[in-house]
Amino acid sequence: MLTTNVKSLKCFWSLVCVLVLASNVWSMSHWNEARGVYDDVCYLRQAHLFQRFGLGGFDTDLARDDDRYLASKLKQIAYPGWNDPAQAPCHTPMPASGKLVLQYPPGTGLVLALFPMGHQVVPLYVLATLIVFGFAVLAIALARTPSAIALAGIFGCLAIYLMINPAKASYSIAPTMIVCSVTGYLTARWLTGQRHNLVLMALLGLLLGLSVNFRLPNLFLGAGYALFLLGVFLARRTRKTFAEGLSFGTAFVVGMAPTLIANAINAGNPLATTYSGADAVSPDFSLGIVMQYVTDMQFVLLALALASTAYMLRAGAGGVRSLGLVVALNLLVNLAFFLSHPIFTPYYTIPIAMLSLWTLLFGYLLQEREAVDERVVAQARPA
Repeated sequence: MLTTNVKSLKCFWSLVCVLVLASNVWSMSHWNEARGVYDDVCYLRQAHLFQRFGLGGFDTDLARDDDRYLASKLKQIAYPGWNDPAQAPCHTPMPASGKLVLQYPPGTGLVLALFPMGHQVVPLYVLATLIVFGFAVLAIALARTPSAIALAGIFGCLAIYLMINPAKASYSIAPTMIVCSVTGYLTARWLTGQRHNLVLMALLGLLLGLSVNFRLPNLFLGAGYALFLLGVFLARRTRKTFAEGLSFGTAFVVGMAPTLIANAINAGNPLATTYSGADAVSPDFSLGIVMQYVTDMQFVLLALALASTAYMLRAGAGGVRSLGLVVALNLLVNLAFFLSHPIFTPYYTIPIAMLSLWTLLFGYLLQEREAVDERVVAQARPA
């Protein structure tokens, strides 16, 4: 039975999350889709192609801009070369085909295309924020002690706030944040509950694969899972562990199929990239790159994720320790990638930080919930 104090705390923190949500929605309702960011215009062009051509929108050749949609959008934000296709931002020349194509994977455009033209960004962010809010309330509901409720409430408020800053920096972050919250919860269920659940493994693989369609670096969000499943299989060599890894890997590839299709159409090969220049540089570790992250808000989230992971690995047991290991592997692979690339923006490491924190939070709450319920049952037994 939950005490009145615990119920009151849950109501309080849920209300605080509602207030943060309301503040977000109010701010989002005043957003302008023409804020002068080139990436925004290109994501909206991607959505326009899907609305105009259906599945034919996978072909992002600039020659298809015969209705002058991109040119008009660039003119609207006073882009200097708005009338010159050769100067179009976010587009990459493909020497083999002669095409000038969008560099982004198709997922963000597909999601934006679900909403009416001219009113796409605000509904996307409001919907994404509502889903994140739902998982924040779920975390509060799962908590069993005052300290756990406060932890879930504080993190929930932070996660909701982040949907404005820094998530607004790129339209691709909004759907990615949904994947992080859902995957974090399902990962905790997987590793603190019944193992060898092939349906759950397939769902995790599918979600992480889908995230690649929003941002190519999201490919690394599944790295820790793959390494963990490979390690478990090599250690045990059983049909169950093999099936678990196969289920995850197959679903991951299926999830990222839209990106593979887009690459085949635009770059001539499913495994070829439509990125070029600074976005396709080779790894280069340097202190300067590290310091860029250290001096940014991203570092706070990363530090929280690393500290929480260390706590789980040290204090956890069984499934919780495995959960900490998956998160640790994921963090190491993702940090190795981002800290070795000179491209810096205020949202690059947000997905891995939020996926890690959601996973650790739900893992902690589910472990605590089980422990508290066991104590209640033990106390209810006759002496």
